[in-house]
Amino acid sequence: MNVELLKKAHERVPSVPVLVNLISMREKQLIDGQKPLVRPLNSDEDKVDTALREVAEGKLISEIDFDAIARAEDAKTKWHKHAVLKSIYAD
Repeated sequence: MNVELLKKAHERVPSVPVLVNLISMREKQLIDGQKPLVRPLNSDEDKVDTALREVAEGKLISEIDFDAIARAEDAKTKWHKHAVLKSIYAD
């Protein structure tokens, strides 16, 4: 993995967990045969480096749907309020 590309990609996507997931998902897409959004620098360029270059050059971005996260958290909270947990060992 190219450290310089990682630094440049991190400047564009400052959240490490989001960057890791974005690069991981894109690497899988490239392995599955999707065409890269940038021209490979050489024939044996690593898929991770290609994905990092796509992010670093602004060809690939990540969007976070905060409303969806809030809805999921709200649904989880509502479920926990109404859940009744019983142990099979309770008397």
